[in-house]
Amino acid sequence: MPKQTVEVSVASERAEAYGGVLIAFFAALMAISQLVNGELEEEMMIAHNKLVNYSSWYQSKSIKESLKESELDNLEALLYTNAIAEEKRDFVYSKIEKTKAKIEKYKAEKHEILIGSKNIEKKEWTQDLDGKMGVITGINEWKVLANKYDIATRKFDFGVLFFQISIVLGAVCIIIYDNPKLQKSLVVLMIIFGVIGVVMSVYGYSLAP
Repeated sequence: MPKQTVEVSVASERAEAYGGVLIAFFAALMAISQLVNGELEEEMMIAHNKLVNYSSWYQSKSIKESLKESELDNLEALLYTNAIAEEKRDFVYSKIEKTKAKIEKYKAEKHEILIGSKNIEKKEWTQDLDGKMGVITGINEWKVLANKYDIATRKFDFGVLFFQISIVLGAVCIIIYDNPKLQKSLVVLMIIFGVIGVVMSVYGYSLAP
């Protein structure tokens, strides 16, 4: 009887030691994952804010374009109805050409804001940002970035969840000191969940832009 008790105690102490080391190990990995995930969430928020801002910018260009199109229609209607005196027709023609140029400019700016400067030829750059040309990140690009960050952070969230489960299993393993077989099973489960947490975190990191 005493010999069996000693063997059980040794097995239990060994399981407790493994559990304690694994808890520390996976807790450290979880902390790193949370740190990286926090940075990715910040980038995701920036991407979402940029998407909203650029969408509003695009809408403002659309409104200006619509106003110029209405102005063009009115000017052309005046010409066709002969409501403009002959001596003022040249002025109206000039105004029409300028209005058409404005419309084309707004269309080009909208196109650049939508798809980004790097996706069009340099000669087609029309929209500046803080006085610089060719630096526009398009709405479509911000959508892709925001989506990638969102997916990556979800994977990290799953990774952290598995780390937490692993740590809880380790804590239970230490508490149940009188059942070595159950402790051994908990250590195995702890390793499995911890490894899944590592895989999910690495996968999430690989998906980040």
